[in-house]
Amino acid sequence: MWGDRKTPTVSESDPKSWKLLEKTLLASVHEQRRSRRWGIFFKLLTFIYLFGALALFSPLLNLQKGATSTAHTAVIEVRGMIADKEAASADNIVGSLRAAFKDSNTKGIILRINSPGGSPVQSGYIYDEIGRLRGEHPDIKVYAVISDLGASGAYYIASAADQIYADKASLVGSIGVTAASFGFTGLMDKLGVDRRVYTSGEHKAFLDPFQPQKPEEAAFWKTVLETTHKQFIDSVKKGRGDRLKDAEHPELFSGLIWSGEQALQLGLIDALGNTSSVARDVIGQEELVDFTVQESPLDRFTKKLGTSVAEHLALWMGFQGPALR
Repeated sequence: MWGDRKTPTVSESDPKSWKLLEKTLLASVHEQRRSRRWGIFFKLLTFIYLFGALALFSPLLNLQKGATSTAHTAVIEVRGMIADKEAASADNIVGSLRAAFKDSNTKGIILRINSPGGSPVQSGYIYDEIGRLRGEHPDIKVYAVISDLGASGAYYIASAADQIYADKASLVGSIGVTAASFGFTGLMDKLGVDRRVYTSGEHKAFLDPFQPQKPEEAAFWKTVLETTHKQFIDSVKKGRGDRLKDAEHPELFSGLIWSGEQALQLGLIDALGNTSSVARDVIGQEELVDFTVQESPLDRFTKKLGTSVAEHLALWMGFQGPALR
């Protein structure tokens, strides 16, 4: 800037002095322009930061859907993995169900399902709450509509509904339980790595993938999975009743999955249909109101940053519990 530069002495008869002065003036102008650009940049950056903070934390921008003044069909999305802290967590689905049942203008509820399943605990919680709410509000029916996929824990939830609908090409079923991990003992032997684990219980580290698998521990883990599978089967039988053709088809509970057309023949679903047709032809209210709990901008932002890395690492290491998927 001008205060930082020494203005050269100009001689009228010396062309070099004039050129030096010209260069000095141009340099000063360019420096001022750069300063203005950086000033605009930092102001813009500050504005973006403040706006982003407002979007993340302001309750005004976290608008909830649902609750209208006219008769409607309530729709609740069950999309993606059914697990704690996910969009299809029990807390979210149950909260949506309670809000839909509480609304005096709700004439019917559709669970729009597109999920591979997930936690048996979360699925069971939703199943039980559907039964409780149906008992409190006998005039409001619950319909499960499966789009692409309604498998395992997702079908567990669907079986609590009054009726289940799907497309002829939907994938339905997979009534089974899985728990998977890896074994690295052979690799560690090749690398010359010695695993040291200290526990206060004989079987405390039985899921450790870096230790050899013991037959008695594998047998025990299988009993845990079989118990969970039986709970799943009992719930499906209770929800579907005589509609389920399990006596003729015991393979229904083998973990296999069927198309919607096949599922109809097996009693896994009641009819072919979609959200619009069920709302229009079954419930009799074409207007759809979404009661799905919406994730806050902060939740979406943190998920994009990968805050669930530890959970995925635990799954990879084999420390997650049984899963219905």
